[in-house]
Amino acid sequence: MTKWTPGWSIAPPAPGDPVLVISGGNVVRLRGAWFSPWQEVRPLTAGAAEPVNLGVWDGRPLYVVEAAADAELGEQEALPLRDAILAMPDAPADLLGTGFQVWQWWRDHRYCGRCGGVTGLHAHERAKWCATCQIPWYPRVAPCVIVVIRRQDRMLLARSSRVKRHFYSLIAGFVEPGETLEQAVVREVKEETGLDVNNIRYSASQPWPFPHQLMVGFFADYCGGDLVLQEDELADAGWFRADDTPPVPPETTIAGRLIRDMASQLARPEGERCP
Repeated sequence: MTKWTPGWSIAPPAPGDPVLVISGGNVVRLRGAWFSPWQEVRPLTAGAAEPVNLGVWDGRPLYVVEAAADAELGEQEALPLRDAILAMPDAPADLLGTGFQVWQWWRDHRYCGRCGGVTGLHAHERAKWCATCQIPWYPRVAPCVIVVIRRQDRMLLARSSRVKRHFYSLIAGFVEPGETLEQAVVREVKEETGLDVNNIRYSASQPWPFPHQLMVGFFADYCGGDLVLQEDELADAGWFRADDTPPVPPETTIAGRLIRDMASQLARPEGERCP
C-alpha cells in the first residue's frame, strides 16, 4: 500500500514527482489518477504559482498546484473536493484535504498581514516569512466542535439550512476566543437548538478542509429545554432512534462516525439530569 508521509521542503519538483492539481474547489484528475507526474501537469499551470510541497508519496516528493485560470482542462476530470471525500472510496481523503488547506494558506499569505510586504519562504518550516516584520505566517487551523446528543433511547439529528445535501447531521460550530471546547459545545447547542446538555465527553477529531477546520467530536446528554431551531443554521431537527434515522453522512466523516458510535450506545439507559 502506498504511504504518504506529511512533510515540507522548499525544493522544486523534478519531472517525475507526483503532483495534486486543483482548480478552484475541484480536484483535477488526469486519466483518472489523483496525482500525475510534474512533466504532465506543468502545461496546465503556465503563468500560475509554483507547486507547494506536501511531503513524500511512494518514496518521491509530493506537491500541490493550482491550474492556471485560463488552462484548457479538456477531457480531464474535475471533481468537487466535497464529492471526492464523501462519495469516492478510493479517494485519499486526508491527503486531498491537506493539499487544499496548504494551497489556500499559500495563496492567502502572499503578503504580510501586518505590513503588506511580499512574503517569502521560511528556511526551516512550513511558513511564509516576512523579512521586514521578522514574523512567520503559518497555515491557519480553525477549531470547531461537533456533538451528538443523547436523550434516553434517541439522538438528536439536524438538517442544515445552508448545505443542500439531504443528510441529517449533528450540531457543530466554531470555538470562540477564550472558550474551552466544552464551553463551545454548550453554547453552540443552546444557540442552535435551545437545548441544555451536560456530561460532555471527547470522542475524536478530524481535519475538515472547508476551508481549514479541525473538527473536534463530542458526546453529550440532554438535560433540559425545548427544541427551538435557529433558522439561519438549521432547517429541521428531531430525536431519532438508532434503527429509524434519516440519511446521515458516511463514516468517512467524523459526523458519520459519531452517529454510528452513539447508535451502539443507545442500548445503555442513561438519565437526563442537569448538574
